Amino acid sequence: RGNPMNFISTKDTEDKANTITQMCKLFQVSARTLRFYESTELLFPIRKGQHRLFTKSDRGRMKLIMQGKRFGFSLEEIRQLLNLYNFGDHRTRQIKQTYKLGLKRLSSMEHQKKELGQATKDLKAQLQLCKDLLIKRGADLQDL
Repeated sequence: RGNPMNFISTKDTEDKANTITQMCKLFQVSARTLRFYESTELLFPIRKGQHRLFTKSDRGRMKLIMQGKRFGFSLEEIRQLLNLYNFGDHRTRQIKQTYKLGLKRLSSMEHQKKELGQATKDLKAQLQLCKDLLIKRGADLQDL
């Protein structure tokens, strides 16, 4: 069925509604998560008594939510992107805004990666100093 995290894909042609259990399995999330997304108006399942039925539209929204979370977008940023969907411009605004937000997030991730690389290098150096000191003092390194 393709990559379920590809939010630009239009391959989901199945119109049948999914139960909350099916959605949990499909997106590997808890029912609590889906209910939270509903309560924060990110998803709009059809309510039939106590049951929720998630439509093709909900599956598409959920793909974008999951991808956005994976990339570190806030739920508010994801909501703004989702709200651009129905502008009638073939999703051009949504894709354009996603692109802008993605560039900003990529820059932030690259900066974090650089900082993490430096922190990793520094920690390795500190660990080596500690190890050298322990060896110098004749400590048993077996239990480290």
